[in-house]
Amino acid sequence: MKQGLVFNVQRYSVHDGGGIRTLVFLKGCPLRCPWCSNPESRKKVTPATWTKNGKTEQIGEWRTIDDLLEVVLKDEIFYRTSGGGVTLSGGEVLMQAEFATAFLKELHDLGIHTAIETTGCFPVERLKMLTPYVDQVLFDLKIMDRCEAKKVIGLETDTVRENMDYLLTQTHIQVIPRVPLIPEYTTNKENRQQLIHFLTKRKLTEVHLLPFHQYGSSKYDYLGWEYAMKEVQPLSTEEVRTIKEDFQCAGIHANIEGLD
Repeated sequence: MKQGLVFNVQRYSVHDGGGIRTLVFLKGCPLRCPWCSNPESRKKVTPATWTKNGKTEQIGEWRTIDDLLEVVLKDEIFYRTSGGGVTLSGGEVLMQAEFATAFLKELHDLGIHTAIETTGCFPVERLKMLTPYVDQVLFDLKIMDRCEAKKVIGLETDTVRENMDYLLTQTHIQVIPRVPLIPEYTTNKENRQQLIHFLTKRKLTEVHLLPFHQYGSSKYDYLGWEYAMKEVQPLSTEEVRTIKEDFQCAGIHANIEGLD
């Protein structure tokens, strides 16, 4: 029986895909983004621990497909009446591609809308396993320069491009690019121009912008890790809107999460 390592299940979400959704967070991510708001999901697909409020807690629980289905189907009526569904998040979903595929297939067979969040950081063969059972992909784009992306977060941008180009051949899938607005990393002028070029070259006309926040900073304390973004201030509303205008002027509709 297939099992996946899940570190959180969030019900009644109105983000991360349309309508009312349940988010299933899968553990494991090979990247090392300094701004990661779910650091407990990083590294290997193995349970971990952190110390929270003086107590040691396990991060990640092995769940069967039947177990997860029982949880997410509790809200089936909300999915159907709101146009919602189930979104697989992480971590990086492609770390557990085999389990994700099997789970998504069950949902697809039940007629439930499915979405995944991914950085496209694995060879496209993993993504191809999932796509027959996916309705929507929320595709994160971060640092576009090859050398800088490799140095800062360990990302091969050629792989990202290959994954995106493959997805755009899958006409049954709605692809929504998303850009986390991280001061000093993704918001500098050169990176913004590269992002706009990437999108316009592929005739993509929509992007979701995700302003940087400090909501996950306490998790680094629980893990005993240094948080590199501790002194970084979130962008002002005006700064975010200026970035939005850059995309809009290039013919790309930009939705700002939390502001629009």
